[in-house]
Amino acid sequence: MCRLFGLHAGPEPVRATFWLLDAPDSLADQSRREPDGAGIGTFDAAGRAHVAKQPLAAWEDHAFAREARDLKSTTFLAHVRYATTGAHTMVNTHPFEQDGRLFAHNGAFGDLPRIDQRLARLGAADLVHGQTDSERLFALITAESRRTGGDVGEGITRAITWIAGELPVLSLNLILTTATDLWAVRYPASHELYILERDPAGAPRPAAPLDARSARIHARSEDLARSAQVLIATEPMDHNPGWRPVVAGELVHVGPDLAVTASFPFPETPAHPLTLSDPDLSAPTSRKP
Repeated sequence: MCRLFGLHAGPEPVRATFWLLDAPDSLADQSRREPDGAGIGTFDAAGRAHVAKQPLAAWEDHAFAREARDLKSTTFLAHVRYATTGAHTMVNTHPFEQDGRLFAHNGAFGDLPRIDQRLARLGAADLVHGQTDSERLFALITAESRRTGGDVGEGITRAITWIAGELPVLSLNLILTTATDLWAVRYPASHELYILERDPAGAPRPAAPLDARSARIHARSEDLARSAQVLIATEPMDHNPGWRPVVAGELVHVGPDLAVTASFPFPETPAHPLTLSDPDLSAPTSRKP
């Protein structure tokens, strides 16, 4: 499945180093057959979004994801894509940017022509440039956020509620960031997502830098040795006992001051649930996570 990682460092930009393919096992063996794209998004001092990403269509492309990237931002969003359909192209690679926001998704849903019709009715068809369900989910969130005067949380709620009621759904796990806020969703229970509210200043031992790594993504920051931060990830990225699963159906919001709020605005289960073996996920317009 795709790997998600989001980091909110608070109101002041911090420096962090990222490796998008940093595996403890045999990278040479696994990356030849698994990752299909990788990317990371940040925001500059003026709040403008910046994305560095690369489709990993050939072995030589993996040098992009293996190199260390020294970045400075208040929020960070990293993604490693695993696809079974859809071209290995830039437009299909996460994170996506729309209306100055960044977005990455881990999951799948079907009947993309139906959501295309919905986007056309909302005047948002031009937001979609690639083949993925992920970009369409983001486009629907953007369209609904525009209809609510820029309320991203309400836009997420409306978009996921519509998809849950109308389309076949496997998973809609996502992270969406701006320069000041982060939102994350786990819906439904099929894929896991985790959150950590880390405050090294309150630890009894000497403060340690952030050093978070999964089977793929690795993030390190000396700046975060003494200040609080919130992490969202597909899996726990260190041995900190504070990691907790995001509850199925939970919408998490991390504000500019790192205040974390949670709500449960979605239907308990999708009206048309899918499994990984469902043939709807191998249709040309869909993709497996």
